[in-house]
Amino acid sequence: MPVNLPAAASFMATHARLLDRRRFELLDGATSTDAVLAAVDGYRNPDGGYGWGLEPDLRAPESQPGGALHAFEVLEEIAPRTTPHAVALCDWLATASRPDGGLPFALPVADPAGCAPFWAEADPAVATLQSTAFTAGVALRVARHDRAVREHPWLAAATRYCFRAIRELSEPPHAIALSFAVQFVDAAHELHEEAPALLDHLAAFVPADGLAPVAGGSEGETLRALDFAPLPDRPARALFAADVIDAALRRLAAAQQDDGGWRVDFASFSPAAALEWRGYATVRAVTILRRHGLV
Repeated sequence: MPVNLPAAASFMATHARLLDRRRFELLDGATSTDAVLAAVDGYRNPDGGYGWGLEPDLRAPESQPGGALHAFEVLEEIAPRTTPHAVALCDWLATASRPDGGLPFALPVADPAGCAPFWAEADPAVATLQSTAFTAGVALRVARHDRAVREHPWLAAATRYCFRAIRELSEPPHAIALSFAVQFVDAAHELHEEAPALLDHLAAFVPADGLAPVAGGSEGETLRALDFAPLPDRPARALFAADVIDAALRRLAAAQQDDGGWRVDFASFSPAAALEWRGYATVRAVTILRRHGLV
C-alpha cells in the first residue's frame, strides 16, 4: 500500500490551512509545538473556547463544542507538553454545558454564513450524546498527559452524562453519534472501570464489517472501521476482525489522490471548508497510516 509522502507534503503546502500544515510538519518533527499552538490560537476566543471555522463547516466566530473538539485534537498531538489553554477550554465548556452535564450540538450563531444548517439550526437547550462524546472523548485523551484536564469538574460531569446516555441506548444511534460514543469509551478505558462494559454494550450496534451508512448524509457517505477504531493497540480494536482493519487500511492508503491529498466523502458548505477538510483529512490519513507502520 504505497503512500507518496512528498506528494502529500506538496498538497499541504499548496492547499491546506496553516494549522494543518503545522500539524503535518509536527508528524515528522519538522516544526515545534510552539508553532502548532500559535496556529490553533488563531481560532481561540477570549472566553477560552474556539470558533472562527476551526470546525470547517461552522465558520461563525463564536466558541462552539465543535471547535473544542478540534482544539483538543491539537492539544493531544502536542503531548507530553501541556498548556493552560486546555484548562481554560474546560472552564468554557462548563459554561456551555446543560445542567445534566451534556453539551448541546451547537450554540447560537449571529451570522450563519458558510455554516452547515445542522450547526446553525441546532437547539442550544438540548444536550446530545454526539456533541458531548466527541468533545469529552478527545479531552480524555488529553487527560492522559494533562493532570489538570483529567481532574477538571467539567470532564467529570461530561463523562457521567456520556456513561448514562450510552447505558440507556436500546437501539443503534446515528452512525456518527455511534462512532464518537465508541471513541469516547475507548478513551475512557484507562481512567474509568465502567468503560469496558460500555464498550461491550456498544459492540451490539457496530457492524462487524465496520460499514455504517450515514443517514441524511451525502450519497454513499459511510463510516468505516477506522472511524470507530483508528489506532492500533486500543480496546475498540476488539470490535473488528483483523482482516476488516487490514482492508480499511489498504483502502485508506489507496485513497490518496493524484494531487497528493485525501478527500472526505461528505458535503462541505463553503469552498473554503472543502479545502480545509482535505487538509484535515490528509493529516488524519498520514497519522493513522504512520501509527500502523505503513508510512
